[in-house]
Amino acid sequence: MNESNFDISTRRLVLAPALITLAITLLRLVGELNRWSPVLFNREAGGGGALIGIVWLVPILGVYFALKLSIAGRGPASRGRAIGHAVAAVAVFAVLSTAVAMLVPSIALRIALINLVAALAAWVAYRGWPALGRTELAYGLAARIPVAIVMLVAMAANWGTHYELGPPGFPEMGLVPKWVLIGLLPQLVFWIAFTVVVGCLFGSLTLLFRRIPVNS
Repeated sequence: MNESNFDISTRRLVLAPALITLAITLLRLVGELNRWSPVLFNREAGGGGALIGIVWLVPILGVYFALKLSIAGRGPASRGRAIGHAVAAVAVFAVLSTAVAMLVPSIALRIALINLVAALAAWVAYRGWPALGRTELAYGLAARIPVAIVMLVAMAANWGTHYELGPPGFPEMGLVPKWVLIGLLPQLVFWIAFTVVVGCLFGSLTLLFRRIPVNS
């Protein structure tokens, strides 16, 4: 199959998940703006743990994409290689991000370095199953670009949502540098890398439980 056909297939594969993800992003924004239940719509910095959020889709869609690709004959060259690279990616991120957190005192530099570490981990996971890695990358872009845009508008308008809050101790700065550091850079690097790594991990592990062909 040539590259253009693969690109078209990838777009079709991620279209419905991307639209569902966009709907959840908008619902999350509406929920926070209207001060709905914090259990569902956490407005604290990072928004962690909120039940309404697109992060929960990543492992689910990792399984979905893996099954679709494998059934279409685009499985990994080796189950072991795919799983091994995904596990190694998690280990790379865990070790290096911990080192950065412990050794780098500057919050801005820490954010930048952790994004670089995440990108490295994504590359490791990608090499284990390139077809799944490309699909996760495409989905990650579709999922995270709208969030980056929402964050910019939220910061400019001061809506009082988690979209405009930095980590504890984050210094005061202007709109654009703040957005680049806690909006644009994390959304287009860290969270896309997270999507690739976690999606590849759950997708690869799925191969252990189903009789689906892999590429030779």
